[in-house]
Amino acid sequence: MASTLSSMAAISLLLLSLFLLFQTHLSLPPFDDFHDLLPPYGFPKGLIPSTVKFYSMSDSGEFDIHMHHSCYVQFNKLIFYDKKIRGRIEYGSVTNVTGIQTKKLFFWVPVTGIDSSLGFLRFHTGPISARLPAKQFENVPICRHKVLSHAFERVNPNSSSWPPTSRLVYVFLPSFPYGQGQNGNSVSW
Repeated sequence: MASTLSSMAAISLLLLSLFLLFQTHLSLPPFDDFHDLLPPYGFPKGLIPSTVKFYSMSDSGEFDIHMHHSCYVQFNKLIFYDKKIRGRIEYGSVTNVTGIQTKKLFFWVPVTGIDSSLGFLRFHTGPISARLPAKQFENVPICRHKVLSHAFERVNPNSSSWPPTSRLVYVFLPSFPYGQGQNGNSVSW
């Protein structure tokens, strides 16, 4: 009977140890910065720009990110980040994304999901997806209020010399995704 009790105590201790081990390895510690939360899920820190004000996340992986302001980041594609971004994260996958859009030709389309695999990120925009190297997202990008565009400016417009000389200048243009205006107002086209 003594050996049965000691066997039950050993099994109980083993089960308790396994339970505590799984609890410490499966639950992530709280992070002050959302960017630090991304690598344990298989994503680079630069997936979300630098203007995060605060975030919340449930045990099921559903998250809300609140930004200081909506803004744009230029990767291989131009990306718009709304003031509030939502989704559900698990290892290698973000689903049910709202608040992120990308420009395809002349149209803004919502990013609905992001997958991370083998050094690439796949951005889903409905039935279409784009694959970009994860290296582009290693550093947390600076978010801009307006889209950076460029134009040529004549160096000396009063000159009659031929050929005319020009230089490249950068101009910030307000360019809002369809349905968004400054301060979140609706825009109708």
